[in-house]
Amino acid sequence: MEINRYLDAAVLKPEFTREEAIKAIKECIVFNTKTVCVRPCDIDLAVEMCKGTQTEVSCVLAFPHGTSPKEVKAFEAKLYIQKGVHEIDMVVNYGFIKSGKWDWVEEDIKAVAHVTKKAGVALKTIFETAYLTTAEIEKATEIAITSGADFVKTSTGFGDGGATKEAVAAMLKASKGKVKVKPSGGIRNFETAKMYIDMGAERLGSNYAANAVIIKGKEEVKGKEGDVY
Repeated sequence: MEINRYLDAAVLKPEFTREEAIKAIKECIVFNTKTVCVRPCDIDLAVEMCKGTQTEVSCVLAFPHGTSPKEVKAFEAKLYIQKGVHEIDMVVNYGFIKSGKWDWVEEDIKAVAHVTKKAGVALKTIFETAYLTTAEIEKATEIAITSGADFVKTSTGFGDGGATKEAVAAMLKASKGKVKVKPSGGIRNFETAKMYIDMGAERLGSNYAANAVIIKGKEEVKGKEGDVY
């Protein structure tokens, strides 16, 4: 199993200096991760650094709270695509999910999916499942499918919890193979990563600093659930 090719390695800490971002992106390229998932301010840097490598560039959108209006989210998507990203990880307005405003959730996702579909850019929708019930996770997954998303993703890494077996199972159950599932948050070793892949996940979100431990099985990375992964 080439587990590195499942990894969207996150370089998202807001306090990172330019030098720290460069070092982190280099590490992802060395480990040949599927993507390096960067802050919007680092897109140009990452695109340039990843040229000629197998590591593509993904970026976050409306991160980490998802509360931007849909028009702003669509504008962000257009800008990031123009800059050369291959994939976009968008935070859905999970306050809308908690409110049962499913029409609003659909409009939120469709606004961005309309942009990404035309460009051939994969769209991952982040639900922040730590705040949701199983029923809400399943319903949100169904809405993501009808709205044109390519992935459903559990967490930002900035919330009160990361991926869990229960949340991932709910996503997989509701997806019915129509949308890919990406656990994210708390994946710090090979065993956890493999567990989610064996369940049916097709991508994994993890902190770039966990690359070595996930891929090579070195000492486990320590951290609390609220850390950025």
